Amino acid sequence: MELDDTDRAILRILQEDARTPFSEIARRIDMSSATVHDRVGRLEEAGVIEGYHAKLNPREIGLGTSAFVGLRVQQGHEEETLERLREIEGVREVHLTTGEWDVLLRVYAADTDELRELMFEGIAGMGGFARSQTMVVLGTDYDDPVLPLKDE
Repeated sequence: MELDDTDRAILRILQEDARTPFSEIARRIDMSSATVHDRVGRLEEAGVIEGYHAKLNPREIGLGTSAFVGLRVQQGHEEETLERLREIEGVREVHLTTGEWDVLLRVYAADTDELRELMFEGIAGMGGFARSQTMVVLGTDYDDPVLPLKDE
């Protein structure tokens, strides 16, 4: 889908605050609320807007420990492995990658004891890996959910 300047303006506003009313977006970009509503609907249907979410602070909801996990998947087990990884509660992101790891996970746990259980019983326990490496996150310096929208 080709984005025009108006689409990008709407997307920028929604990324700042997805709860911004269409009337406010319309006022800010000098357009009618109905037109904004139609454009947002078109962006949703095209898959540009995938959803609207509240960004939660993991620590404040009892998930004070997170880690990235690199996995080298045994050949022939790729699809089955990806399916099973999605089913593990603490696994929040599954990325297929190039380089040293076939899969990079982002996992969350209450503490290191729960992380150890997640790693040994949840992930390693399912098998199908030749190698893994867990990198515990000590702190997050920068985490920006806003994607850049380049002007064309």
